[in-house]
Amino acid sequence: MWRSRCLGVGFLLVVMLLVSEADLNEDRVAELKHLRSQSKDGVIRLEESNFRRFMATTKPRPYSLILFFDASQLHANTELKLVELRKEFGLVATAYAKHNEGTDADAKVFFCDLEFKKMQGVFQLFGVQALPHIRSVAPGSEDQKVSEEMNPGEFPRTAEGIASFVTAKTKEECGPIERPLPLSKGQIWALCILILLASPFLLKFVTSPNSPLREPRLWCLGALMIYFFSVSGGMHNIIRKMPLFMQDHNNQGKLVFFYQGSGMQLGAEGFVVGFLYTLVGVLLAIVTHFAPLVRSKTVQRLVMFLVITVSFVAVRKVISLDNWKTGYWIYAFWPSRWM
Repeated sequence: MWRSRCLGVGFLLVVMLLVSEADLNEDRVAELKHLRSQSKDGVIRLEESNFRRFMATTKPRPYSLILFFDASQLHANTELKLVELRKEFGLVATAYAKHNEGTDADAKVFFCDLEFKKMQGVFQLFGVQALPHIRSVAPGSEDQKVSEEMNPGEFPRTAEGIASFVTAKTKEECGPIERPLPLSKGQIWALCILILLASPFLLKFVTSPNSPLREPRLWCLGALMIYFFSVSGGMHNIIRKMPLFMQDHNNQGKLVFFYQGSGMQLGAEGFVVGFLYTLVGVLLAIVTHFAPLVRSKTVQRLVMFLVITVSFVAVRKVISLDNWKTGYWIYAFWPSRWM
């Protein structure tokens, strides 16, 4: 009799505990959603008090937290690019909220930022010693061992890279990144009006017999510039705001122009590869358009030899750089009939 009563009381306590845990989680999720809705970009600014509440594991936490560690006193440091990275982080948070609105995933991942001046204890808790720093905290534990830092060598410090990091750690899709237009609606309308007003003068300039646009050399130069811009990754550098070079973390007096790792490309290495590609293209144009005009067979052979030699060296340098960055090696094999 007493045993059955004890079992009944124990079962009742377990049920009450589970119900209280569920209520607490619902309250925390509801509060996180409310804070997210109050933010302009979907990123929740955590304070010392609510951080402990959302990280507490006395009741199992069913959501992941993506933490952005910030320090306003370092915003003036252009090398860290904290302000730019914070904007990229906000784009991911906005994309996630929009993509998962109305689904179960809407309550599974929350994006938060922490200010160093107000959260120094949290910085010490996670061992954050350098910025930028982005970290994913898995559900269920406040122990920093279950959290993972975003590795810039594996994920580039862009909105797309952050989204890939979030998906890899939480298994939730962030959705497409929507970047704001560089111009406001008013500026776009003003630009359109200006183009309409200037169109008669532009048309007269283009149709004039002495117009520079009728010069073939100008078009040739423009084509080379477009080709160089394309193969050097110029658009990639503009969209992702990649620096031309960066300082060596081990030696502050040394500049790094080539970054080892496929997750990031500096502007300088893109320009070097673009120059090598453009050089091979120009040499090919010389062989096909100018070498046939030379009457001397000796000069033609000399030009061909120089073009082949320089092109071989340029292509070999590009392959060596790709091998060094990615770790993948390209091996050449002679056809068996040639052996």
